[in-house]
This record gives sequence, structure tokens and C-alpha cells, in this order.
Amino acid sequence: MRTISYILRKEFTQIFRNKTMLPIIFLVPVIQLVVLVFAANMELKNIDVTVVDRDKSLTSQRLVAKFSGSPYYNVSFSEGSVDKAVDDLYADQSDMVLHIPQHFERDLYIQKQADLQVLINAINNTSASLMNGYTQSIVMDFNSDVMLEVIPGQPQLSNQFDVESSFWFNPELNYKIYMLPGILVILVTVIGMFLTALNIVREKELGTIEQINVTPIRKHHLLIGKLVPFWIIAMFELAFGLTIGYVFFHLPIEGSLITLFGFGSIYLLVALGIGLFLSTVTDNQQQVMFLSYFFMLTFILMSGIFTPADSMPQWAQIVNYINPFYYFIRAIRMILLKGSEFIHVLPEALSLLTYALVIFSLALWRYRKTV
Repeated sequence: MRTISYILRKEFTQIFRNKTMLPIIFLVPVIQLVVLVFAANMELKNIDVTVVDRDKSLTSQRLVAKFSGSPYYNVSFSEGSVDKAVDDLYADQSDMVLHIPQHFERDLYIQKQADLQVLINAINNTSASLMNGYTQSIVMDFNSDVMLEVIPGQPQLSNQFDVESSFWFNPELNYKIYMLPGILVILVTVIGMFLTALNIVREKELGTIEQINVTPIRKHHLLIGKLVPFWIIAMFELAFGLTIGYVFFHLPIEGSLITLFGFGSIYLLVALGIGLFLSTVTDNQQQVMFLSYFFMLTFILMSGIFTPADSMPQWAQIVNYINPFYYFIRAIRMILLKGSEFIHVLPEALSLLTYALVIFSLALWRYRKTV
């Protein structure tokens, strides 16, 4: 234990003397957490809609007023043809065109039906789906108002239903509290995987790793002394990020913090193991940064942080079994937002324990060649 304590003291001293590493550990994560929570937002606002009203009736104005009153739309009018409004779509000056044809009011009240044309820029299919959903909701609400005028007795119908919706775990549909746990996982992983690999490779570049290897220090003493400091710092980063989320973004903490930190400690074993393995297959910091970037980007995009992982093709879901991000993002959301207990995330914990055993075995096997 004395040997490990000396190594730990040396590592902490080296970390806090490194003026480049300190901002990466303490300042950058805070900035990223605050900025990315607002930037990585699937809520669609400020939809630029161009209205071509060829009916110029009171009813068409009421429909346009529905869009103008919505916080999601920025309404502008085009006095030209529909083709002119479509040109705005091509020029990326408009996201949607609402075309109200002539005789819209007459057809709606006399024939009980009327045509309405909506053209949506669908380059981004997610945004297009949201715009379509918002638009359909407004049109249906407008249609209900018209039906009450056409059939005044409809509210007194005996078979009328009142539908009330209840959203569990995120009743306000706040996308920030959905994104924040996933972003926190990324920041914790940067500490556990990226900085661990950089620290060991830096020792290689300076030549100090060879000096340590020829000392009587045993290999497991050295590796414990190298990895434990970043494990502690990453756990602190997790606690610090949760505090920021709770104070500034009102992140709900429905589950047990003991469960969360217990699961996080298991996850960090995997992150540290991957960092150690990367350091054994690279010779300089440029190589380890390239490999870390490759794995981080792949893992993040497949983790389900932005879109559900269950929506991926079957082969991609199978590949995702080797993605540690997937397990922790799934578990941290369940614990924080649902209040899930450890038994509910036990499959993910067992998977990560197995992952940690495999990756540490590979790292130790590779590290033996460098001694």
C-alpha cells in the first residue's frame, strides 16, 4: 500500500502541476455542460412559415392567426404566387409554405370540406416531422372551432369523450433534463478514458515510463497508481455535473444517488480500461488522440443520446453491445428521471463488469510487452 500511496501522490502532484490538464478537467466540462444542454435541443422553435392567402376571407385570417399565436412560428406573407413562396424554400429563407386557396371559406362552410396546402422543407427529416405535427395540431384545433360553429349542438352529444394526457417522468416535456444526463456521461468519459490514455502516453514520450519500468515497482502497483486518480477525478466530475444540473436546470433526481454513483464507478472501470488499452497500442499523443476521437465519436452517435438506440437497424443494435456509452446513458436516465432502483439496471451493470474484465485483460496483456 505504501508503494501505491507514493505513486498516487506523484500522480496527483503531476496532474495539478500540468497547466494544460487542469482547465480540461475542471473548466471545459462546466462550459460544455452549460452550452451543450442548450445547443443539443430537439425542440423546434422559430419556424419561418410563408403564408399565401388567396382567399382573403375572415376564416382564412382566423387560421393564420392560429399560426401567428403559436410560439413556434414566425409568420410572413407572400403577395405573389405559390411558386414565389416555393422559391423562398429553395433559398432557405422559409421552412414552410402555407397555401390557402380561393373559396376556402365557402367550401368549408357550404361543402363541409376545404383544401389546404402545406409545403415543408424536409432536408432534416426530424425537423420536418415536428413541423408537420405542429401544423396538424393547429389545423385540427381550427377545424374543431369551425365544427362547433357548423354544428352548434355538438358539445351536448352524449358520446363525447374528454381526453386528458399525462406524461410520466418528464411531465413538462423539458428536453434539457433528457439531454443533460447523456452529456454528463460524455464529460465523465473524457476524464476517465481520454485523459488516462494521454497521461500514460505522455510518460512514454518523456521517457519516464521506461525509468519506472526498471524499478522494483510491480506492474499492478503502477497501474493502480495511474488509474485511481482519474477515477477519483471523474467521480468528482459526475457529482459536480449533477450539482450544476440540479441548481441551474432543475434536473430531477428521483432515484438513489448511491445507486447512481455505484453504477458510475463500475462504468468508469470500463472507461479507464479503454484508456489504458489505447495507451498500450499507441506511441505518442497524436496517435492516442486520433484513436480516442474515433471511438468517442462512434460510441456517442450510437449511444442513444440524441435518438433512441432501439430505432437503429438490428445489426447496429448488436454492434452496440460493445458501446459502454449505451449502458451508462440508459442507466443514468432511468435512475435520475424514473427513479429506477439498482435491480432495474442490474443487466447493464453486469454487462459493464464483464466489459471491464475483458478490456483490462487486453490492456494488461498489451502492457506486458512494454515492460
